[in-house]
Amino acid sequence: MGLLDRCQELFRTANLYEVLGINNEATEAEIRRGYYKASLKVHPDRAPDDPLATEKFQVLSKLYAILIDKEQRAIYDEQGVVDEESDILSKDSCWEDYWRQLFPKITVQDILEFEKKYKGSDEERKDLLQLYTQHQGDMDTILTSLLCGSQDDEPRLGDIIRTAIKDGEVEEFPAFTQESDKKKRARRKRADRERKEAEEMQKEMGLNEDDDSLTMMIKQKHASREKNFNSFLSDLEAKYCKKGGKSSKRGKK
Repeated sequence: MGLLDRCQELFRTANLYEVLGINNEATEAEIRRGYYKASLKVHPDRAPDDPLATEKFQVLSKLYAILIDKEQRAIYDEQGVVDEESDILSKDSCWEDYWRQLFPKITVQDILEFEKKYKGSDEERKDLLQLYTQHQGDMDTILTSLLCGSQDDEPRLGDIIRTAIKDGEVEEFPAFTQESDKKKRARRKRADRERKEAEEMQKEMGLNEDDDSLTMMIKQKHASREKNFNSFLSDLEAKYCKKGGKSSKRGKK
């Protein structure tokens, strides 16, 4: 049975993009995120005794390898078929090892280094203004949706938004420009309470920055704050981990 037939059987669609929850104009980063999110649900670590889950994982890995390869993706986009005899599909690959290479374990240090590079970057500014427009100036939602966003960042982020409004880059929303002091105080109080709870939890558990438990606690904190489907963890792992799945034919014409 070919890859497309297996997709239809396992995921009820033969469209490779639909299986990953993306569209045919997706960038490599979006394909990688889609693969991460879809494969995480059926990864062998989570379902070691489920043959169907393992089969789904293998199929997801193969279709990702197809879409991430420029030549193979072009064939699929133009003809709606995949080359079943390509090296990608014909070789006997260990797809779990392949997945591990793409998404290595995220540590506390990785998170801290990402935050250091992300904060103050053009990417953060772009994300911030997008969230500002999407949520029509609601700073509560903006801060909980922005990667690495915290109450401590609010003055700096607010200045970026005000400048963008002044320059006509974004619309002026009353929820931002006319936000009450009461709401601002409530947000600060909530942030202080969350910080205190996190410090107490870390102290009670006797954690340090080398502990896996601390890594998990940080991941859970970010994931619980995320209002949209993309969690901090999946964005970080899928967007910033090593790229893979390149065919040995890449670059040949």
